Amino acid sequence: MNYRHAFHAGSFADVLKHATLVRILLHLLKKTAPFRVLDTHAGAGRYDLTGTEASRGGEWRDGIARLLSASLPMDARSLLAPYLDAVAHYNRGGRLTVYPGSPLLVRTFLRPQDRLIACELQPEAAAALASNLARDVRCKAIAIDGWTALNAFIPPKERRGLIVIDPPFEDVSEFARVGEALEAAHRKWTSGTYLVWYPLKDRGAADRLGKRLRQAMQANILRAELSIGEQLDPARLHACGVIVINPPWTLETELRTVMPALVQALSEGKGGGQRLDWLRSER
Repeated sequence: MNYRHAFHAGSFADVLKHATLVRILLHLLKKTAPFRVLDTHAGAGRYDLTGTEASRGGEWRDGIARLLSASLPMDARSLLAPYLDAVAHYNRGGRLTVYPGSPLLVRTFLRPQDRLIACELQPEAAAALASNLARDVRCKAIAIDGWTALNAFIPPKERRGLIVIDPPFEDVSEFARVGEALEAAHRKWTSGTYLVWYPLKDRGAADRLGKRLRQAMQANILRAELSIGEQLDPARLHACGVIVINPPWTLETELRTVMPALVQALSEGKGGGQRLDWLRSER
């Protein structure tokens, strides 16, 4: 994949990733003790949906825009509401023109005692990220390679927190790199929660990553995958997944409610599907 997130901001893939992210953040907020979020491949943080890049692909129209206008079951809508409210926070006046990436979504939920480290190496995105997080003492934007950051910034001093890993997956070898980095990170911080997003263009590579993590870690590992239908255009992504290591105990039940609603809303009955399973369960 040749990946620049501005082209894909607000897509169905973002919806799955960010809906899951927000449910994890809400779980962290249930305790008064502070937590830290490390976003290893943070991007620019904020995306103009009327700009050239987002308009060219228009993936947000089939993602967040479709979800916002969908008629959702009440239980799913309740679980998705904090995520959708956070998106609405950046779109005053009822018109969808901005999509907040993971750093801005995280910032929306931070308390005074919580912290975010957002990392981005690409110069233009890094400059935009620093601007978007400026003047917020809870947040720090660092122009650093995400894999270097993953090794450098864990375990956090707060001892509670979340690692968000969303690399560009510009070639299939990135799956092996994700697996290697996660193994090393988990050895350093076994109690942290890790959220990893991945594209589903190569089923074999995704399954090998799942198998590697299952064999390497003594931890609960939950996997959720979403498809919006048959891949008619090879240039466009039609399926993706997230893996959550040490997920909140509520997350499986929440995703079992949310995932069918996402399939219905985002695929519009065009053969979409979903999978939710445990790669490993220590319970």
